[in-house]
Amino acid sequence: GQLGLRQSDALFHHTAALPAMMAELGGEFDLTKISAVGVSEKPRPVEGSYMPCFLAGMGAARELAAVLHVPCYRFTHQQGHVAAALFGSERTAWIREPFLAFHVSGGTTDALLVRPDKEDILRCETVGRSRDLKAGQLIDRVGGLLGLPFPAGPALEKLASRAPGWGSAGRLPRR
Repeated sequence: GQLGLRQSDALFHHTAALPAMMAELGGEFDLTKISAVGVSEKPRPVEGSYMPCFLAGMGAARELAAVLHVPCYRFTHQQGHVAAALFGSERTAWIREPFLAFHVSGGTTDALLVRPDKEDILRCETVGRSRDLKAGQLIDRVGGLLGLPFPAGPALEKLASRAPGWGSAGRLPRR
């Protein structure tokens, strides 16, 4: 009756999937043109932040960087979410000034003060956080009640796309 994966199962799934993903990468790209490898090493940039499933990606990234003789840069999963949001919303200029961001994922609902940083590019400081149910947990619980597969986000988004007012492009309008 529980949703989600145990960390040991998540590590196993990551480890099992990586060889096929690496083969696909090698088939689609000229690996000699890769100048660096980036990897999420832990969930958040705080002491004690750790999840075993990150070990699979760390190992693959270090191996790829060693084989290609390029540097391997370590980031946090949280920094990746913030950077992806900036790139996806075409707001990469924000990297140069402090701003507030919300990191909303399966196990996190945090308000972050994000500042530029010479070493880490983005320095994320938690200035507020949910004390109980996280947004992603809520989505998965609602999806579970509706009989949707885990994780429920994609299935709920598909259902929502059929709702009136979703937008002509099949997604919510951006401002």
